[in-house]
Amino acid sequence: MMDKTQSYLPAAGHDVFLPFYDLITKVIGADRVRQEFLLEPRLEFGQRVLDVGCGTGTLAVLLKKRNPQVEVLGLDPDPKALARARKKAQRAGVSVDFVQGFADRIDQAPAWFDHVYSSFMFHHLDAATKQAMLREVRRVLKPGGRLHLLDFAGPENGQGFLSRRLHSHHRIKDNSPSYILKLLNDAGFAHARLVGSRSVLLGIGKAAYYEART
Repeated sequence: MMDKTQSYLPAAGHDVFLPFYDLITKVIGADRVRQEFLLEPRLEFGQRVLDVGCGTGTLAVLLKKRNPQVEVLGLDPDPKALARARKKAQRAGVSVDFVQGFADRIDQAPAWFDHVYSSFMFHHLDAATKQAMLREVRRVLKPGGRLHLLDFAGPENGQGFLSRRLHSHHRIKDNSPSYILKLLNDAGFAHARLVGSRSVLLGIGKAAYYEART
């Protein structure tokens, strides 16, 4: 059961910005890199997919539209974002299960999912919660399951003061590729790798895409 006293950062940083969240992600280039990195290849029939920190459901809905043969679950602690996600899925005519919960305490049985996705959420977490999330993701992934992690790249990958201010989340400084790869390895993932990076934030910053297997 979700601990409703646990704090979290809303999808848009502040509730007042939530109505503009989808527009913001489009403008900064997040939707473009999601399309490029996270929608290939097509998934296999009957697979179970989890989108951790799904926010307003953009990625979960895209995954289900592209792969109607799989089960998709979106997880997020923000009830207001989830309400928007459910409406988005309804408008798209797809069935996605959206549930309220935290990335470091996923309410699913071990070895349940074939794929776990996370996009532009990891930088919201402090170091301890990042470690806990990755351990939980590994726990709920089947043997040979895959984690797909897309997020802003920290300073090591060319991101400086201005892009950090634009995004407004100070924890982005802990998001360098070498640090994320270390966290993946420490959590017990195999074959953790940086697949690629692309410009976002109007060309000022970068997003990096990682894959890892259990």
